[in-house]
Amino acid sequence: MARTTPPKAAPRTETPTPPWVPADRAWIESWLASLANERRLSPHTLGAYRHDLAVFGAWASSVNIDRFDGLDSQHIRSYAAAIHRDGLDPRSVQRRLSSLRTFFNYLQREGQMKRNPAVDVAAPKAARRLPEAIDVDRMARLLDGPSASAAADDLDIRDRAMMELFYSSGLRLAELVGLDLPDLDLKDRTVRVTGKGGKTRIVPVGGKAVEACAAWLLGRTTTAKSDEQAVFVGRNGRRIGTRAVQLRVARWARLRGLDVHVHPHLFRHSFATHLLESSHDLRGVQEMLGHANLSTTQVYTHLDFQHLAKVYDAAHPRARRRKD
Repeated sequence: MARTTPPKAAPRTETPTPPWVPADRAWIESWLASLANERRLSPHTLGAYRHDLAVFGAWASSVNIDRFDGLDSQHIRSYAAAIHRDGLDPRSVQRRLSSLRTFFNYLQREGQMKRNPAVDVAAPKAARRLPEAIDVDRMARLLDGPSASAAADDLDIRDRAMMELFYSSGLRLAELVGLDLPDLDLKDRTVRVTGKGGKTRIVPVGGKAVEACAAWLLGRTTTAKSDEQAVFVGRNGRRIGTRAVQLRVARWARLRGLDVHVHPHLFRHSFATHLLESSHDLRGVQEMLGHANLSTTQVYTHLDFQHLAKVYDAAHPRARRRKD
């Protein structure tokens, strides 16, 4: 197969390099560079792709394959079966196959492969996991409390504003951390969010979140550096990091004595579940969450059904189990 020289990309050392021939290793770097430039994927996602190819490369080496054009669909099936036997859950197998399909599509586009050997290979079926959510009463207990008072320090006020905005607008952790001051319009009660793939959406902000964010913005000036545009900043006056948000949310939940593990994405799941239960507007929830496909949002209809089923089992005379 004729090979052209791929565009140069900076070498990376975070993950072991797959044992391909040098030309194929260069195509891996070219692909990752194209994902970063064309699709604006995050470093975390690019690192996951790199890791998936490294793991596949180690397996290919064990069966004496060192060139991409030596692969066929049977090799990919054998690989999927091997990592599943080693204990990888079906969802993770599916993700690794998706990485391979995406990469081989790129090689096809660049004329380096005649066909995609992963295109017809299916992962083992995974049991559908329902997102976690907490009920409205526990959410109120989490968000209300002493830190909403005038005696709270600036960081407590900031934390409450972050959590209110998480729950009010269903933001992802990276979306909240990435907010800049012009994105938040408290007068209009909206927030402009840049989500996955660089897609932008406008989401409503609830009254409680508006109040909490307004309180934080008043005190933000004493913490933030003068040139910092981030809405939420840390003690150093610069944009707060994702890990810091996770730790502060967990701390807040411990202080409230909640009996569940509270993390930033729990607010997003609870937002979607509660909104769907009250509105039954699946399309509206899809738009606010920024889901590209309605099927992604439909998982929350299962949560709604679970709630109804519990009510039915508790209340309907014919649903009660007979005690022998």
